[in-house]
Amino acid sequence: MEMNQSKIDRWLNRNVFAFGLTSLLSDFCHEMATAVLPQFIQAIGASAAALGFIEGVSDALSSFAKLGAGYHSDKIGHRKGWTVFGYLLTAIAKTVFAFAVAWPLILLGRVVGWLGRGIRGPLRDAMLAESVSAPSRGKAFGFHRAADSLGAILGPLAAFGILTLLAKNPQIEDYFGYLFPSLAGAPGGAYRIIFLMTLIPGLLSVASIMYLVKENRRSPNHALRFWETMKSMPKDYRIFLLAVGLFGLADFAPTLMIMRATTILEPEVGLLEASRLAALLYLIRNITYALASFPIGAHSNKFSRSRYLAVGYGIAVVTFLGFAFVMPAVSWFVVFFVLAGIFIAWEDTVEGIAVRDYVNEEIAGTAYGILGVVNGIGDFASSLIVGLLWTSVGASWGFMYAAVIGFAGTILMMHIPRAPLIQRKSRK
Repeated sequence: MEMNQSKIDRWLNRNVFAFGLTSLLSDFCHEMATAVLPQFIQAIGASAAALGFIEGVSDALSSFAKLGAGYHSDKIGHRKGWTVFGYLLTAIAKTVFAFAVAWPLILLGRVVGWLGRGIRGPLRDAMLAESVSAPSRGKAFGFHRAADSLGAILGPLAAFGILTLLAKNPQIEDYFGYLFPSLAGAPGGAYRIIFLMTLIPGLLSVASIMYLVKENRRSPNHALRFWETMKSMPKDYRIFLLAVGLFGLADFAPTLMIMRATTILEPEVGLLEASRLAALLYLIRNITYALASFPIGAHSNKFSRSRYLAVGYGIAVVTFLGFAFVMPAVSWFVVFFVLAGIFIAWEDTVEGIAVRDYVNEEIAGTAYGILGVVNGIGDFASSLIVGLLWTSVGASWGFMYAAVIGFAGTILMMHIPRAPLIQRKSRK
């Protein structure tokens, strides 16, 4: 079923709301697990290098899934079915963590989850862009990112609440051991319970997109060819991707920030309290993300999109420096987790909007997929390098690397000329 033109002209229509609700629930699921994953990694005896490897490999595989899914959706003329499948993979993947006794099973769960994210991401963004008129994309994407990050608030908050409940009621963890005898007494029992509970918001996100989103289907384009489509990307878009890719080599996984806070605060307050504080700090980051996303998106049409994005990249560089030269104080981490929330809201929102400034609807899925590949390769390299530097020569060196490379990406993005805004074709 298609949306009519009057609904498309309203930026807050059924699809925009439904995509926001779906992402809220899915990110609730994802961030509930992410808030405690670094602590769980440490509990089972894995290192920062292992965490960096897990995040990097997952991001890299996800990025290639984005390209394949985006191109396939452009060719077949519809995207919703594969998007639902992607959300389903994400929903069930976190439960794998609950049964891990070593990091390779965490890698498996992360890969499955990120494969789902890779499939759904470009298709969802392309459908979202098609659901509104071109001048309204900033508001629509800003609303979507705000809803997504509201889920990222609820997830860590739920994790914090469960950790608090379990600390006061250790018999709940004992019951978990009764249900799963092979894991009785295994380290990280509280975290394992959280991983299992992520299934609830995850499955609700699948139901939301399945029953609420109405897709604007197009005629299949069976003549579309992969390499020809890749080559047809505008030159300006390729230059934009170059700057995104350079900055991406610095944009490591946020779990490394959580681990940094945990390891710095642990000598002062102990592991459990440091874990709870780190979850709260991550919650602060996500609250900031939620509050910043809509105004950042809504104001993006007033400036050169590339220079506007460079401002967000610059905030990221300051953030990386803050994690490189830390002080063992909660207030220090509050400041830099807030900055982390601002820069990721800026990056995610404006990069998503900018794609349709360069390409038209017929190849939007592929274009979003290419953006995903570029970001995924950068995420793989940055998370792996920061993790390896942390383990081999010290955490500060890893975050300093990110600051230097991120600064280079910021400078390059600042010098990219303004892109022409491609108007969405009206439907008859």
